[in-house]
Amino acid sequence: MQRLLAVLLLTSVLVFNLPSTLAQGRNQKAAPVSLATERGADSITVTQIRDYLSFIASDTFEGRDTPSRGLDTVAQFLAMSLSRLGLKPGGDDGTFFQKIALRRIAFDKAETRAQTDNRALTLGDDYLPLARPADIQSSPLVFAGNGWFIKSKNIDAYKGIDAKGKIAIVFTPLDGPPRGATRADISGKRGEEWMTPAEYAFKQGAAGIVMVPDFHYLANWESHRTGIIEQGITNVERFQTASTQLSPGVIATPRLANLLLYGEKQDARSIYEAAFSGQRLEPFVLSAQKTLSLNIKVKSEALATQNVVAVFEGSDPVLKNEYVALGAHYDHVGVGTPINGDPIYNGADDDASGTTALLAMAEALTKARSRPKRSVLFVWHAGEEKGLWGSRYFTEYPTIPLDRIVTNINLDMIGRSKKEGDTNPRNSELSGPNEIYVIGPKMMSTELAELIESVNKQYLNLTYDFRYDDLADPNRYFYQSDHYSYAVKGIPVVFFFAGEHEDYHRPSDSSDKINYQKMEKVTRSIYMMVWEIANKATRPKVDKPLP
Repeated sequence: MQRLLAVLLLTSVLVFNLPSTLAQGRNQKAAPVSLATERGADSITVTQIRDYLSFIASDTFEGRDTPSRGLDTVAQFLAMSLSRLGLKPGGDDGTFFQKIALRRIAFDKAETRAQTDNRALTLGDDYLPLARPADIQSSPLVFAGNGWFIKSKNIDAYKGIDAKGKIAIVFTPLDGPPRGATRADISGKRGEEWMTPAEYAFKQGAAGIVMVPDFHYLANWESHRTGIIEQGITNVERFQTASTQLSPGVIATPRLANLLLYGEKQDARSIYEAAFSGQRLEPFVLSAQKTLSLNIKVKSEALATQNVVAVFEGSDPVLKNEYVALGAHYDHVGVGTPINGDPIYNGADDDASGTTALLAMAEALTKARSRPKRSVLFVWHAGEEKGLWGSRYFTEYPTIPLDRIVTNINLDMIGRSKKEGDTNPRNSELSGPNEIYVIGPKMMSTELAELIESVNKQYLNLTYDFRYDDLADPNRYFYQSDHYSYAVKGIPVVFFFAGEHEDYHRPSDSSDKINYQKMEKVTRSIYMMVWEIANKATRPKVDKPLP
């Protein structure tokens, strides 16, 4: 009894000697919690981001090529993390994975040959084969401009010539329509309203095709050489046009183009300058003595990759059936030509930064004191570096109804900033430590653009730079990342991007170059924007549909 009295006495002394704010806690309201804290934004930290990013961008995953063991392992890590956080699987068959079937075409280097007249051409130095077998002997040649047929633009590369049984030489970009046309011009019925060079060459009865690419492709010739010759050509099975509808052929270096067009009506240099400035070029038949032989031997292999998809379910019984979609690509370009002895292209900024930010936001949602009204959809896209594979696949074969996605927010390369005094011209367009480029909303939704600026000003007030939010942007950034696949489906988009830099697509894009303080601010700012969109009574209106 004496011991109990002593404890009670000691307790009363301690209580009456506590600071008044605690001792009078019952009679005084607690300090108000900020909206950001209530929503869990404060849980997004530099330490958390650094831990995730340095792991994802480590050499262990060998540059996360699509497909690769490294990419698959990162997918497993993301799925495990999402499961532990309690998010719902959003992929196939109750899993976090949306499987994507691939087909790889590998080349028999010993049996793949090309020859013009009596001169043997060198695989890799003079040409790279297209992913179709060929056995063409001493074929005559025609020049067919950019090779395209686009009815709406009155583009007909073969108008006035007969290409049947001949090999066509064309000068064309390999990642989209020719100069003078846009992607909108090739949105009609394929095969009737427009055809790519390989499709149109086949339709014209051409035996084959020689494609001279633009500077962007030629500048990366070494990486293309390594990828195509050593690894083959991989494509998404569902995206492929039947091989019988495409002409076989090769991608040519300027050396081969010069060789084929030397002494002809127009030389390769003048054609190149005209073709890639958008001028129309008249087709012509080359001299009778000029011929080209192609032997391309291939073998096919089935492969697979995956998007990683998760859902954080909203709280409103009606609005939870709509989604604010957050996306980033978790792939990079894998192992390539060594630079300073390093062959692993880690892709810390491109796009382990976006991948990490999404994971941090998923974790923050689980720590919030309430749930947003709408659901939040997370999609880590594979194959962005191959041509927006993952985002195109998800929007063409969605695991949730596409019309329920109210906005897509894409994070790609958000981790770098320009240092004070940096005079490197390759870093000239990097954003600063307190700014980020914003692309897309002003092109599609005035309401969305105003909302994201309002949220930013009320919260961290970063500098949002909209200079690239323009269809006429010569860099064409709007077309170059995964948000584009959603935009063409009529979904308003926001693309956050810190700018290109000297380490872009190089082994030196490593985790030690990331500005983690900036990433924390950018990620928190985007996270608060997600909440505002998710809680809006109505979805952001598209008042400026893409042309």
